Amino acid sequence: MGVGGQQTEAAVVFSWEEVQKHCSRNDRWLVISRKVYNITQWAKRHPGGSHVIGHYAGEDATEAFTAFHPDQTFVQKFLKPLLIGELAATEPSQEGNKNAAIIQDFETLRTQVEKEGLFKAKPLFFCLHLSHILLLEALAWMMVWYWGTSWTLTLLCAVMLATSQAQAGWLQHDFGHLSVFKKSKWNHLVHKFVIGHLKGAAASWWNHLHYNHHAKPNVLSKDPDVNMSGIFVLGSVQPVEYGIKKIKHMPYNHQHQYFFLLGPPLLVPVVFNLQNLNVMISRRSWVDLAWYLSFYIRYFSCYVPLYGFFGSVALNLFSSVVYSLLMLLYHFLFQLQATSNIEKSFFNDWFSGHLNFQIEHHLFPRMPRHNYHLVAPRVRALCDKHGISYQMKTLWQGMTDVVSSLKTSGDLWLDAYLHK
Repeated sequence: MGVGGQQTEAAVVFSWEEVQKHCSRNDRWLVISRKVYNITQWAKRHPGGSHVIGHYAGEDATEAFTAFHPDQTFVQKFLKPLLIGELAATEPSQEGNKNAAIIQDFETLRTQVEKEGLFKAKPLFFCLHLSHILLLEALAWMMVWYWGTSWTLTLLCAVMLATSQAQAGWLQHDFGHLSVFKKSKWNHLVHKFVIGHLKGAAASWWNHLHYNHHAKPNVLSKDPDVNMSGIFVLGSVQPVEYGIKKIKHMPYNHQHQYFFLLGPPLLVPVVFNLQNLNVMISRRSWVDLAWYLSFYIRYFSCYVPLYGFFGSVALNLFSSVVYSLLMLLYHFLFQLQATSNIEKSFFNDWFSGHLNFQIEHHLFPRMPRHNYHLVAPRVRALCDKHGISYQMKTLWQGMTDVVSSLKTSGDLWLDAYLHK
């Protein structure tokens, strides 16, 4: 019974107290729809990575299982050999610290929106989105090829390239969440093209980081989006923990001031590229590496004849800095405003890849983003019913909150560093 991968009858019953004992790296049980599974040995073979599924060891994983897997019938064949029992009839379906009424209402809402077809993508929307990215790339190159490489046109070219990178980031996010095609394999294939050839990044790198983020958003030890490589501290827990441990990689009480100076030059040009190369080489993701290299082959083929090698490198670095500034604002905005949305407008939807509907995205990660605004009123009503915070802000309010939140976190770190 205790060996993962061994099939048994589901006649054995367990209490939550027993399930919660099996939450270590070498002993992992979890619960899905009241069924208890031993994933200890199988976790390493989990397609989404062992970390994602391991986050739910000793816990109920029903919500995450439903959110991440579009074809649950297919996935069941992998679960069946891992089944070791079920929760006792006297046990609640979730751990005692979860609100059963909220979960039930959310399940009802999820069932409703699925029946209404809100998980069905509109192919034309994504075709047009891809087309406008390719158009931006083409116009940027044609502009400097036809009119020359003056400083003004070069600056405009860099901004256009950064914009196309940002928009490609949102598009790869759609395919990465399996929200475009019905079949997962097509989503994975196009995801590799968009993130690899159009952005110069690895699908395996993004999958590892982003799935862990969605599994445990804002949980310090489990959400990689909270870990900013020691450059920034976020929220209210991490700065206090760093302060108590006397961790001082940076003067975090000034992070709201050096945010714009250090963040953009380091994020994409240095941190993201090193992370991508490390993941591709260490995991031998040669397909991802081929797509990654195709981005740079295409880029240098286009711009070396116009700028020379070093000029092309400089243009790429400059556009990466502009793109990094946008990404940092996006990242901190959405990371710090976990229960806030940015108001809907045509520009805000385009600018943020519809992640201005941050709450809806985290509740329905596989829902095509063009449908977030349709489910938003019902999500807000559910939150109001249960007294859950649901905030709507302007884009400017969200941006200013980024700076003020960084200052607040920095002050928390300083206080803990000096006095605890």
